[in-house]
Amino acid sequence: MKFENYRILPEIKRAIADLGYKKPTDIQYKVLPKVLAGEDIMGIAQTGTGKTAAFAIPVLHLLASEKKSKSLRCLVMVPTHELAQQIADVFKSLAKNTRLKIMALYGSTDQEPQIKALQKGVDVLVTTPGRMFDLQAQGHLSLEDIKFLILDEADRMLDLGFYQDIIDVKKRIPKRHQTLFFSATLDEKIKKLAYSTVKNAIRIQISPDDPVSKNIDHSVVMVSMEDKRFFLERMITENPQQKIIVFVRTKVRAERVAAAMARVNIKTVTLHSDKSHIERKAALESFKKGETWVLIATDVSARGVDIPLVEYVINYDLPDVAENYVHRIGRTGRGTQKGKAVSFCSDEELPLLESIEDYLGYTIASQTLSELEYQETLIFSNESSRTFKDVMKEIADFESNTKKRKKK
Repeated sequence: MKFENYRILPEIKRAIADLGYKKPTDIQYKVLPKVLAGEDIMGIAQTGTGKTAAFAIPVLHLLASEKKSKSLRCLVMVPTHELAQQIADVFKSLAKNTRLKIMALYGSTDQEPQIKALQKGVDVLVTTPGRMFDLQAQGHLSLEDIKFLILDEADRMLDLGFYQDIIDVKKRIPKRHQTLFFSATLDEKIKKLAYSTVKNAIRIQISPDDPVSKNIDHSVVMVSMEDKRFFLERMITENPQQKIIVFVRTKVRAERVAAAMARVNIKTVTLHSDKSHIERKAALESFKKGETWVLIATDVSARGVDIPLVEYVINYDLPDVAENYVHRIGRTGRGTQKGKAVSFCSDEELPLLESIEDYLGYTIASQTLSELEYQETLIFSNESSRTFKDVMKEIADFESNTKKRKKK
């Protein structure tokens, strides 16, 4: 069934067509008619399946079909700034031919423009919990007319300690509302949250045998911890003007890897929790526009950030949590696009690799390098000699900059 055959407003159909959508994905096919019918949904789906449009399309149709209103009627709660902005952008692109107003709301930025926007009237608010509760306490935000409550990346929200915030929101909105609950996993914690927020919901689960998208060609290569920077340099050099996301384990490591690439004249941007919202937004914009081809990030970006045409994901460090492997490499191969992912694995990371393969249920393809190929990578690096003192200075500089940011 094509989108043009659904009973949704022609204004929204035009926007769908402009985005290049013709047929719904599996999650969209199952969710869309149930939302239109007024059902509560508990959706479980892997990253990159199109679940944002699955709830945005029917909710926008139902809101636009009502008489004009300036009250807030749809609340979308998400765990991070980046995801709030991304989901708001999807809503805006689908609602561009309607009069509906969409807004992303989050902290670490000036609240005055946000207050002014709310005063003018907002139909759909995509928000992180902290700033939302702040503005509500100040009397700038009312939840009394909410008809739709959407929780996206609910498992990630639990990880970040937002359980009580979700419960508090349920107490503040009208009892008669429609709840749409989405998560990538369904463990005991998620079940507890789901059953406390969604009553008599229709459960929709899209669980392919392989949690990794079929569009992604992923493999692992054994590299010693000390040599990873040389292999990263080689991969970036051999794939010029291709968008590459490099995942590392810590924010200190992100800055150290960026410094290592700078020494060989490779421009990168970093994204992690010690960056301010303005810095994070600037880094993402630079990467999206192709001003910088390499983004070095911690797991703060593994969830939800949808950047088009990412050709490569490189796991410079394997993730501590096996499930995050899927979220990381899911940044490439989005929609109908193909993508590649390569993981560098040192001897000390073998237990992490085993954990990831247990989670996936199969052995990840391995790239075998001959001794000659390995040594060639080291020999042809542009990196000049570097001492232990240089490494310690990098760490000291990073810690000093972090303290300065916190004082601000």
